[in-house]
Amino acid sequence: MSDKEKIMASVRNALTPLPRRSEYPQWDPTLAYCAEPKETQTNTLDRFKRQFAISHGKWVESWEELTHLLRELNAVHGYLDPALVAQAGDALQDFTVETSFDRQRIDDYTFGITRAAAAIAETGTIILTDRTTSARLAALAPWIHVAVVQRATVVASVAEAIANFDDDPSIVWATGPSKTADIEGILIEGVHGPGIQVCLLL
Repeated sequence: MSDKEKIMASVRNALTPLPRRSEYPQWDPTLAYCAEPKETQTNTLDRFKRQFAISHGKWVESWEELTHLLRELNAVHGYLDPALVAQAGDALQDFTVETSFDRQRIDDYTFGITRAAAAIAETGTIILTDRTTSARLAALAPWIHVAVVQRATVVASVAEAIANFDDDPSIVWATGPSKTADIEGILIEGVHGPGIQVCLLL
């Protein structure tokens, strides 16, 4: 049993005595709506691309484009979700790619490629879940994280994404690279997670 499995088993055991789980809070979905001027309205996918770029994310639409970007960023050693090996084909043959993330060599990985559960056009957000992310650390520790998003999973709004919540134990929303700001309002990227967030749209 892995450390993660031990922790999750401990959490499940602690929750077992509860008569029932808490319900999601009630909320007005119109409050989570970000109005867009009519002149800039586009289809859901194009809106996601625009919002993702605004949040300093980089998007590509093929494995070939991704490998070109990784070479530009001098990222040659990384992690690839085993479920994506067949999709990637020979695209990463010139890279050193591992399908098992070794936390003892965490600094060896310049990139991590994992699956995303969905994406939100309204905010340019990628949704990661325990169910679809093969190695959480591979999505958070390398300087470059590549989230593989299926076009059919891009939803229009935050309200729609919340309505699609399931019983996954952990859901993370990532809007561009990790960011923080000090008291003077200076924005710094890549402090608590990836400094470069890439979306591979397939």
